[in-house]
Parts: sequence; structure tokens; C-alpha cells
Amino acid sequence: MKDISAVSHLSKDIFDLNVISKESQQIKVRVERKKFKKFAIIISGFNSESDAKDIEKYLKKKLACGGTTKNKTVEIQSNKKDKVKELLILKGYQKELIDA
Repeated sequence: MKDISAVSHLSKDIFDLNVISKESQQIKVRVERKKFKKFAIIISGFNSESDAKDIEKYLKKKLACGGTTKNKTVEIQSNKKDKVKELLILKGYQKELIDA
């Protein structure tokens, strides 16, 4: 027997609150110039710190760069704004709600 959600009384495979929350988040992506002519991508608009931390780990791995998470905001050491948007879409965020 499959796991049943206490909230919806549906199978957890069908009803996943994490997917629903990703589909409704307004994400903002911008490039910022840092010290010594370096660039950083700032990604904000996450509902929780854990969502931001998961995205930080995922983007650092996929882009092979450094980064950090502070106050539900992810900072990635890169200048690949378009690639970040593509990766966020692959992760389940809505294309129309990503302001890049």
C-alpha cells in the first residue's frame, strides 16, 4: 500500500506540496558586479531557507562554481544567467514566474 497524505488523503506520489510550492514562487535572477571585476548571480524569491540551500547545491554542481546562501537568497559566482534560468526550469520552477 502506498503512503497516504494526511492533508489531502491522496497518495503522496500524486499530491506533493513541494512541487506545488515551486510552481507558485516568483524567482528573480540578476547579475551583480563584485570586487576585482568578478560577477555573481543573485537568485531571490524562495519561500524557505531549505529551498534556497537545495538550489544552491544543485547550481554549484551543474555550473562548477562557488556560491552561498543568505536570507533565502542564493549567490552564485558565475556570469551564466541564461544557464541558471534553464536549470531552474528543469528543477520544476515555472518559466513565466522566473524574472531574469
